[in-house]
Amino acid sequence: MAQNRPDQDLPDLPPEAFAKRDRTPDPLFYEHPRFVTHIDAAAIAAVTDLYREVVPAGGDVLDLMSSWVSHLPDEIAYASVVGHGLNAAELAANPRLTRRFVQDLNAAPHLPLDAASLDAALICVSVQYLQRPVAVLSEVARVLRPGAPVVVSFSNRCFPTKAVAIWHGLDVAGQVQLVGLYLERAGFTRIEGWALRPEDSPGDPMTAVIGRIPAA
Repeated sequence: MAQNRPDQDLPDLPPEAFAKRDRTPDPLFYEHPRFVTHIDAAAIAAVTDLYREVVPAGGDVLDLMSSWVSHLPDEIAYASVVGHGLNAAELAANPRLTRRFVQDLNAAPHLPLDAASLDAALICVSVQYLQRPVAVLSEVARVLRPGAPVVVSFSNRCFPTKAVAIWHGLDVAGQVQLVGLYLERAGFTRIEGWALRPEDSPGDPMTAVIGRIPAA
């Protein structure tokens, strides 16, 4: 795998689009747990409100690139919440998760999950770290049931040395278009951007892009 060239499903992007300033393996960066939240309380509340609206109650949910906290609404029960991340201690501390697995998606995008087994997938403030975004999101598409949503949310905060180069070069509108392109190439439809908290609002801005698996 050549991590510093574009995803093979995005050949029209520049050769260094998915390079990172810190080119050491991601598991080394995430070796020690960080029990902090990466967006402020208002941004978290906006994400939770979106999940309340989009994620089906009682469903099976994938929280991809998760940590010690998920932003699912406390009052809604789900059949299962599968959590993925790069730090086992963070995942173990997350009370919403019913199953957990650690995996470097940039090295191995295949998900250890059954096809058409989940009702929603979530990627919160992490999509900017994916060097093989279409490969990963194609796997997300594989494990979702017909009609199921993927919710990709992001802010202007990140670990800058681990975000891919193209992310740094885009404004919010460009990032929405980029994530939409990822989803389109991965087979999602009904793709739409949501401005959860605009850039001129106090605190952290928050944006989401939602795509859905075509209905059967």
